Amino acid sequence: MISFPNTSYKAVIFDMDGLLIDSEPYWKIAEKKVFGALGLQLDDELLRQVMGFRLSEVVKHWYAYQPWPNPDFAKTEEDVLTCVTELITNHAEALPGVQSLLAYLHQQNIPMAVASSSAMRLIEAVVDKLNIRHYFQLLWSAEYEPYGKPHPGIFITTAQKLGVEPTKCLVFEDSVNGVLAAKAARMTCIAVPEKVMFDDGRFAIADLKIATLEELLSSQ
Repeated sequence: MISFPNTSYKAVIFDMDGLLIDSEPYWKIAEKKVFGALGLQLDDELLRQVMGFRLSEVVKHWYAYQPWPNPDFAKTEEDVLTCVTELITNHAEALPGVQSLLAYLHQQNIPMAVASSSAMRLIEAVVDKLNIRHYFQLLWSAEYEPYGKPHPGIFITTAQKLGVEPTKCLVFEDSVNGVLAAKAARMTCIAVPEKVMFDDGRFAIADLKIATLEELLSSQ
C-alpha cells in the first residue's frame, strides 16, 4: 500500500530528471563537457543553481555568468541535449520506488503525467528506456511554455490537459524550483531531494519531504 498525505487526488504529476531516473549525474557530465569547451569551469555546486531550469535558460544563465565569444545558443543547447540523451539512454536507471509507485497508481486508475523542464525528445527517450510510457496519460515539456520552473505554468497546463483542478493534483519534485512551481500552482507537493540537498531549508514549502519514493511503499 501507499502512504500519502491525507488528501484525495484526482491526478499525480511527476518531474523526471532526478525523480524518475538517475539523470542528474549525466546532466552534470554533459554540461561540464560542453561549457568546458567554451571556457567555463563548472563544478557540482554551481550546477545545482540551474536544477529544474529549461535547457535554454541554462545556456543563457551560464552565458550571463561568463560570456564566451561568438555565442550560438541553439547549437550549445543541441550539443548539451545530444550528449545527455546519449548518456542517459546508455547508462541511467530508474530511481528506487519508481516502478512500484507507478504500478500502484495505475492499479488505482489515477491519471498520471510527466511535467519536466527537459526537452520532449529526452522525456520520450526516458519513458521508453524505463518502459513506463504506458502509465502516463500525458507527457509535457516546459519547452512548450512561455516560462520554465519556478513559474507554475507547466503544472497549470498539465492539470488543464488532464481535466483536473490544480488543487486536486499531487506533484513529485526533486528540485527547489520544481517545488516552488508546484506550490505556486496550488498543488500538493512531495519533495524528493537528492542527498546533498536534503537539508536545504527551502524545501520547507513542500507538503512532505522524503529521501526516496520507496518511503511511500510499505509492506501489506
